[in-house]
Parts: sequence; structure tokens; C-alpha cells
Amino acid sequence: MAELPAIELTDLAHANGRFTISTLISTEDSSKPHYGQPDAAACEATHPSHLTHSSTFYMRTFGYNTLDVVPTYEHYANTKVAGETNKVRPTLADLHSFLKVSYVEGLSLASVYLSTGNSAVSLFTRTVSCIRCMLNIWGVILYLRLPWITAQAGIALTWLIIFMSVTVTSITGLSISAISTNGKVKSGGTYFLISRSLGPELGGSIGLIFAFANAVAVAMHTVGFAETVRDLLQEHNSPIVDPTNDIRIIGVITVTVLLGISLAGMEWEAKAQVLFFIVIMISFVNYIVGTVIPASEEKQAKGFFSYRADIFAQNFVPNWRGPDGTFFGLFSIFFPSATGILAGANISGDLKDPAIAIPKGTLMAIFWTTISYLAISATIGACVVRDASGSLNDSIPVGSPGCEGLACDYGWNFTDCAQKQSCHYGLSNYYQSMSMVSGFAPLITAGIFGATLSSALACLVSAPKVFQCLCKDQLYPLIGFFGKGYGKNEEPIRGYMLTYIIAVGFILIAELNTIAPIISNFFLCSYALINFSCFHASITNSPGWRPSFRYYSKWAALFGAVISVVIMFLLTWWAALIAIGIIVFLLGYVLYKKPEVNWGSSVQAGSYNLALNYSVGLNEISEHIKNYRPQCLVLTGPPNFRPALVDFVGTFTKNLSLMICGNVLIGPCKQKMSECRLTSNGHTKWLTKRKIKAFYTDVVADDLRSGVKTLMQASGLGKMKPNILVIGYKKNWQTAHPRTVEEYTGILHDAFDFKYGICLMRMKEGLNVSRMMQAHINPVFDPAEDRKENGANVDPDALTAEQQASTIFQTEQGKKTIDIYWLFDDGGLTLLIPFLLSRKKRWGKCRTRVFVGGQIHRMDEERKAIVSLLSKFRLGFHEVHVLPDINQKPRPEHIKRFDDLIAPFRLNDGFKDEAVVNEMRRDCPWKISDEEVNKNKVKSLRQVRLNEILLDYSRDAALIVITLPIGRKGRCPSSLYMAWLETLSQDLRPPVILTRGNQENVLTFYCQ
Repeated sequence: MAELPAIELTDLAHANGRFTISTLISTEDSSKPHYGQPDAAACEATHPSHLTHSSTFYMRTFGYNTLDVVPTYEHYANTKVAGETNKVRPTLADLHSFLKVSYVEGLSLASVYLSTGNSAVSLFTRTVSCIRCMLNIWGVILYLRLPWITAQAGIALTWLIIFMSVTVTSITGLSISAISTNGKVKSGGTYFLISRSLGPELGGSIGLIFAFANAVAVAMHTVGFAETVRDLLQEHNSPIVDPTNDIRIIGVITVTVLLGISLAGMEWEAKAQVLFFIVIMISFVNYIVGTVIPASEEKQAKGFFSYRADIFAQNFVPNWRGPDGTFFGLFSIFFPSATGILAGANISGDLKDPAIAIPKGTLMAIFWTTISYLAISATIGACVVRDASGSLNDSIPVGSPGCEGLACDYGWNFTDCAQKQSCHYGLSNYYQSMSMVSGFAPLITAGIFGATLSSALACLVSAPKVFQCLCKDQLYPLIGFFGKGYGKNEEPIRGYMLTYIIAVGFILIAELNTIAPIISNFFLCSYALINFSCFHASITNSPGWRPSFRYYSKWAALFGAVISVVIMFLLTWWAALIAIGIIVFLLGYVLYKKPEVNWGSSVQAGSYNLALNYSVGLNEISEHIKNYRPQCLVLTGPPNFRPALVDFVGTFTKNLSLMICGNVLIGPCKQKMSECRLTSNGHTKWLTKRKIKAFYTDVVADDLRSGVKTLMQASGLGKMKPNILVIGYKKNWQTAHPRTVEEYTGILHDAFDFKYGICLMRMKEGLNVSRMMQAHINPVFDPAEDRKENGANVDPDALTAEQQASTIFQTEQGKKTIDIYWLFDDGGLTLLIPFLLSRKKRWGKCRTRVFVGGQIHRMDEERKAIVSLLSKFRLGFHEVHVLPDINQKPRPEHIKRFDDLIAPFRLNDGFKDEAVVNEMRRDCPWKISDEEVNKNKVKSLRQVRLNEILLDYSRDAALIVITLPIGRKGRCPSSLYMAWLETLSQDLRPPVILTRGNQENVLTFYCQ
């Protein structure tokens, strides 16, 4: 195949984005107009600005008149750009079914948006995200606690603490990079990413905890700043009150100023962050320069001797001191310094391109901050001894006797204060060691101010924005008040005030080492869920999981989630239990409330995978009687029209077996398909609102019987296919068109042909409540209804909004009876369904009675035989009655009533010619001949007699279950069969369930 030469765009200004655009034009045709266009038009049309709504080319695809359109951004976006025409993709009906002669707005080649981007903008957003993360990581711990941690744990274990923290944060950074590049990221940061990935249950709980952790982090960084200011005041002998209250006063004033900066808007906050970053970088340079400058006597008195190998060797190993002097105690204090990796994600709504800025900015920040932590730990551990008095009078000649410690080799004797542990300086005692080591101490102080204030400011901005997104999702009550936004940027001012109050509350603790471990557990919870989100989204293999960021591993994400939880318990086990308890409580609340949100979470994808795998796995399992379950196809029509039928089946199938509500829409396919799409979702929601665990399915057919045939053959999946057809009794069979009665009985015959069991329900007041609902119904189910209503528009939302009709199956039955007339052996289905019903709470107090037919002279033997059989089935039915008079002749008036019932449907062919009779039977197959009346006389009289027995024994029962008589196909006219059902169940107050299995066992008394 000939290859077309590519003429690439040579303008590099248009090729600096993420896509390289080239045009493929044949050389021999490159000079010719394409699709009938002039040359000038073809050249000018390559630029969108030359296209107008009146342009001929604008109405074409590839210059060809067609309704089909090229791919465009607006077809997939949920939002509309202000001031632009909304472009809509043509529907399948537009392309396939019929043509609308109208002006199609927006079918333009110019509407193809290519994300060419701008390298300058991408670099800026990436830099903003990186700087924000670095500023949040370079917090109070770096300046005020890292030297102290190095003194306690030694350089080796300090590096191990750093690497452990970085391992968790790096894996989390990779996970959050993958999640943030799997679709368009909006405001809400970490909460948005977790909730849209794992769903509202876990997302909502972690959103509250993460917002609270950020609010507490404001207090931690502010207390670090206040500590530094207090130390400065003490150095100049100018305390405000006392050391503890000074921290509280300074902290409250500081957080109030930061609140003012935040309320001024993101522009001021961003400018402040840039200033803080510059100050911190200058302080780092100042510190490095200070380590190489020869130490003055004043600095030597405080323990600084420049780079010394023996000092490095001594500080390389740990020297635990105080209540926090344990590995995990120090880890819990250091870990909050690594939590700043989410600072960029937390302002996702304010980034130009979060999908690029968050991954690159976060990973760059982790790399550079890790280098800085390792460097500062190693350099300060090689320069400063652990204990120093700070007094110039402690200098001695080198080699003086009675001196212990490394400082003796450099002419200083700190032995006395080291033994008494009263030294005020040195790595183990002086939190401001970096200031002392630096070339110019005020610059380090400025760096501390910049690091603490920038981190506090970042957390003060993050917490309200995360909380605002949570409030807008309305997952929890009473918090919507704080979700209101103000101004064009929707600033969460109320959220700011709530964060301020929480921060002030923790600032009053005034102890940094107490606040830091509180934050660690909450952030570790967040990291565990972020990593689990990435793992779960990957393991479900959902087609929607397509992150642009490829450098992640689902197993590394799982490891990150597990190690985060393990570290939580190693730090403070009781705090970990509290944090997990809070998450479980919030998770349980959302699971109970079931908010109506659909974010396409990985939990949904996982549920589908589980359902699919288990369904396919059922194919490998052979069927066994012990595992038989009544899986029901219920011919409800619209389920809300026959709630009693739905409630009856839903009662014994709930959490046990399959239930499918089937509806046959009769009419032209084009007309009814739109109705299917419109109402299907509404019927499913109606079932959910009624707490019925069932599926809804509908088919379009030319008639009811063919539609039900389709349902019986196509419903279900694999082994999860219906084996029982549940149908309502056709109450109006005497007045309905005979052909609909033929269809009705034909459905019963088809069910037996397909090896289905049958449950037929009759209620005295009827099943169909559609008249009261004033909605359309399927006329084949009840042809007495006005056919004009068939096809009326149904609002799917109205189905769930309508008042739920109450039925007998929703009420407590008390101490009534469930009467089972097990007249013929159908495999046990007539017994099984009442047994399943009796296990439910509403029917649990009912007494179950079993009636069987028998002979009067063998009543005791037959009763014992049935009791023995039932006991082996372990159904718990002990009350058995034998009916010896079942074959007695019915009362004459009842026989006459039956004869009157079938009289309108008789052929009365006794004196007619055989040819005439055959012609009449061909035209009216439902008619009953005299021969058929005589052949079925015994069976007819049995139905009359059974009705008398039912009225005698079960008039006050809660439910009657009786074996369904079978009419032989082709030998029993539909009208005669319906007369049997009518006679058998007439005048009975309780619901009557006529049941017939498919003559295969559904009960067994064997254990294998």
C-alpha cells in the first residue's frame, strides 16, 4: 500500500504542546481543491478564526455534507464554556432512524480542540505545585527538631527515619500522581481524589479526617513559629508572661494574621508563599556557609567545632534520652514534616492543569526535600556535639585530666553539665542549633519564620477547601453551612473561620512534641487510603482506569497502604485505634444513608468484577438439590402496578435467590423502545425504594405470549436463571377477549414446556392497582382498562416519588395459619415456598398446617406417612390433616354454579354435524365441546369440592397455598381451565397461591 507523504507544520510555535500535528496530503492532489472547495477557502479554513456559522465548510465534516461530526472536546465535557455555542453530538436516531431537516449548530471542523498547551503555563503550574509542597514539607520540624532527632537517634537511624518516611510519601506520591491523571481534577484535593476513586463511603470519612488534620497542622506550625519568637525574647530577657503562655499569645496572634492573609484571597497567599520560599533558600545557603566557616569561641562553647570525623562517628550512633527517646517516638515527631506532599493536590481547583502540575510538582518536591533533610542531618551531626554548656569559662587546655567527651580534645570541658544532664546547648538540648551553626543567625530565624508560616498558611488554605468540597457533596448532616462560597473564586470563608477555631484550640496546648503525633495518625490514614485507592483502581481492571502517569505499581501502592497502617500502630496504638474507629463510624453512616451520588468509583468496578467472577464460577458447579433456590421470573408488568405480587416474591427471595420483574411492552418497536429507555431506570429505583432486591427487565413484542417466551428464554445469566414463573390471576377472564385468555393459558403451557415451575397468585381485591395511580398499563394484562392509555408518557422520576401502596405482605401476620394443600406431588415446591415465607419475621408467628388427600379407612397410616416424610425434610411442619372427603360429590348448588360459569363458552355440539363442529373449533379454540365436558367431569367436580373444603378449613388463614391443577395441552380449552381456577379459588378472603413444580425434586432428606 502506497504511503502518503507527510507535510509537517514547520511553525515551531504551534508544536510546543503535547501533540505534534501533521497533515497527510497526497502530493499529486496537494494543489487541487478538496471536496469541491476553492484553494483559498481550503487554505484559510485551516485556522479556526476563518470559520463562521455562515461558512459552507462549517456545515461539513472533512468538507463533506453529513450529519456525522469529528471528535471534539465539548462532546465529552460536562461543563460549557461561557459565551460559546454548545456543540452537541448527533444522536443515534439522527444518524440511523430519521433525518431532521434543521440547522445543526456547531458541526464544525473548527470545534476540534487539540490540547497543545503552553509550555510556559505548564512550567508555571508545575513550579507552583512543587514550591507549595516543598514549603509545606520544609516546616517547623526541619529547623527546630531535625538536629534534636539526629542527636537522639544518631545519623544512621535518622537517615532510616527519613527513608522510611520518604518511602511512604514517595509511594503515596506515585499513587496520587496516577489518580490525579486519571481524569479532570477539580477542587477538593485529597478528598476529591479519594472519594471519586473509592466512592463516597471511604472518601467522605477520610475527607473529614484530612480536613481536621490540616487544621491541627496549622496549630503545629504556628506553635513552632511561636517557640522561635519566645526563644528570641528570652535571649533578650523580654518575656511576655512565662514560656508556655508566651507561645499561646504569640501563636494566637500569628494565626489571626495568617487568617487575614487567607481571606485576602489566593493571589496574596501565593505572593506570600513565593516570598517565604526565597527566604528559606537564602537560609539554607546561609547554613551551609556557616558549617564551613571556622567556629568562634562563642560557638565552640555551644558545641559547634566545624566538620570533625570523630564528632560524625560519635553522632552516627543513637543516644536515647527522655520520654520521647525511642525510635518510633522520634518517627512520630518527624513524620508530619513529610506530610506536605499533598499541599499541591489540596489546591487542585486553583491549578491551571492539575493533571500535569500535581505529579511532577509532588515528585520533584519529595526528591529535593529528601536531599535537604539528609544533608542537614549529616552536616549538623558532623559539626556539633550532643552536650555543651554555652559558657566561655569551660575552656581548658587540650589533654587536661578529669575531662570526658569529645569536646575535651578541642579544649572544652562539658563534663559537669553532661553528667547532670543540665546542659543548655548541644544537639540534644538546643532546638536552635541550626541558627547557632549558620553564618548569620537572623537569616536562619527568618528561614524558620518562612518555613513555619508558609506551612501554616498552606494548611490554613487546604483545610477549608477540602472541607468545602465535602460540604457540597452533602454526605454528612449539619456541615452544609460551611460549604458556602463567597466571591468569584467561591472562597470558603466559613470554613476558614472553623479552621481558625480548631487551630486556636490546639495552639493552646503549646507543646510541639504533643501536637505532632496527633497529626501523624490522621495523615497516615490519608496515605493508606490514597495508596489503597490506586491499588483498588488498578486491580479491578476497569476500562475507565487510564492514568496518564505510568510510573506506578499497584503492588507498591498496596505495600504503601499496609505499611502506613502498620506504622500507625507502631507509633501510638491507641491513637491508631481511635483514628480507625472514627473512619469506621463515618463509613458506617454513609453506608446507612446511601447518598445518591455516582462517581464511577473503583468500588463499583470491583463489585462488577466480583459479580462477574462468581457468576462465571457458578458454571463450574454442578447443580444439587440441597442448593436448589427458587429463582423467580415475576410477570409484574410495571412493578408499581402489582405491588402485592412484588412483595410476595420479594419476601421469600430476599438475600436468598434471584428475582426478576418482567414487563412485556406490546406495540411497534420504534415507539416502545423509547418508552423502555425512559421508564426502566425509574422502575429499578421504585424497587430499591421499596427495599425489594430484584432486577427489572422489559421486552418489546407483538403480543404478550411471545414476549413472555422471550423473557423465559433470555432472562438471567448462566446458572442464575429463573426456574419459577410467578404470574397474577386473570380476574377479568370472563369479560376479556377470548384470545387474551388463550394467550394467558398458553403462557402457562409454555412455562411447563421450558421446565419452569409456576406460582399463580389470586387476591380477593385483585392485584392491579394502576387505576388508583391514574397511569397507563399494559392492556394485555388487564384488557378491561382503556387501551388509549397504552403508550402514554410516564415520568420515571414520578415512579419513585409516588406514594408506595401497602400490601398484606408488608404487615405483621400474628398467630394466624399458613395452610398448605399438598394434594399432588410436584417435587416439593408447594412445601418449599411456604417454608421460606415462614422464616421471615412478619410470618414467623404463623402456624403452618399441611392438608393431604386420603381415604377414610387409612387416615392414620397416611397421616403417619406424611408426618414421617415431612420430618425427614426438616421443614418444621408438624400439623398434618388428612382430607378423606376430598372425593365426595359437591353440593348441587355449587355444581350448578360451575355449569353456569362455563355455559357461555360451550359449543353445545351434541346435535350438530361434525364438519360444522370442527369449523367452529377452528375459529373458536377456547370453546368447550360436550365431549370435553364429559371427559373432564371428574376433574371439574374435584375443583368444586376443593373450594368447599377451602371455605370450611381455611376461611381465616393468613395464606393458602394449593397445588395448581394442570390442563393437558390441546385437550383442555382455555375457558374450561380458567373455570377450574376460578372455581377453586373463589370466595376466599386470604391470598391464594396456586403452585406447581416442574415435577423434579426441590427437597431432599439426604446429606449428600
